[in-house]
Amino acid sequence: MAVATATALASLTLIARARDIAHGTAPPLLTSLTLGLLACYVVGCVLAPWYGPVALHRGRVAVVAVMFLLGAAPAVLLASPSYLTDLTFALSIGLMLLPLRHALLLGLATVLGQIVWMRLARGEVAWAQVAVLVGVTAALGTVFALSFTVGHLRAAREQIKRLAVNQERERVARDMHDVLGHSLSTMTVKLGLTRRILESSRDVALAVGQVTELENMARTALSDVRATISDYRTLSLDSELAGARVALRAGGIRADLPAATDAVRADLREVFGYVVREAVTNVLRHSDAELCTVRLGPDWVEVTDNGSSTGVASAGNGLTGLAERLAAVSGTLEHRSVPGGGFRVLARGPAPATDLAPPQEAGSA
Repeated sequence: MAVATATALASLTLIARARDIAHGTAPPLLTSLTLGLLACYVVGCVLAPWYGPVALHRGRVAVVAVMFLLGAAPAVLLASPSYLTDLTFALSIGLMLLPLRHALLLGLATVLGQIVWMRLARGEVAWAQVAVLVGVTAALGTVFALSFTVGHLRAAREQIKRLAVNQERERVARDMHDVLGHSLSTMTVKLGLTRRILESSRDVALAVGQVTELENMARTALSDVRATISDYRTLSLDSELAGARVALRAGGIRADLPAATDAVRADLREVFGYVVREAVTNVLRHSDAELCTVRLGPDWVEVTDNGSSTGVASAGNGLTGLAERLAAVSGTLEHRSVPGGGFRVLARGPAPATDLAPPQEAGSA
């Protein structure tokens, strides 16, 4: 609205200037040329505030240069320094499109040029016209600059909204992967165990026990999904270790897990719970390991296995999500195959210098 008002004012003012030129004493051909250039200037005053801000730097400079030449044309062609007052619109657009120091230098040069020209041509300076050039330029430049700034703020707000939506999508996707990946992997292992029980020993009681555990796990997974969607879900390192023990036992893998988590710093227990969950899930999915070991420290957790580690040497969605979670708490994630067979996942939190160091890899200095 402000830009529209300013451009309407420019159009009305320049139309009045065109009337003065048409009723002047200049030759008809020169008058026609001047009026044509003035008409182009009017069109530029209407279009430049809308299309100039979206142009690149060179494009903005070109817009201001063309506007300045068109605005100065009547004064030069008709040898009238008073007409330089019309440059107020070109200068105000320059204040909007150019860096402030460049626009101010251009405005100062225009004002000084008009004063010197008036002094040389007439012997005196029409200070009222100079004041109009300065005052109107400052007012219109402020209006255009504010409109330009408001447009940038609106674009920034829309970008922030998009980033917030994308961040929430990534959070839900990461949490859903962590929740369902572990639960479905464990349930798959238990279903296979139940099938083998029914096929081999036909021990209905044992099979019913496995099915009951599956039912409980399904309910827990459903509850976790609902909590994840609403962002109320919290994760416990103790519960993840207990779940890892059950999942590894169902998969026929020996579990060497810590009995307590008291040594782990409170601010790292939740993210370390995610590390245990994802690492154990990868052992169940991708490894033919016979032993899975979890070790804890105040600011580190290590999960290793003695399997072939096929398929986990490169970071998938789970390990990538873990790295993002750890980065959020200024931590790091390392994962690599162990010489001699197996896979190692080591997560470190931000550690004070006095904390115990995590275990070194075998064979390292």
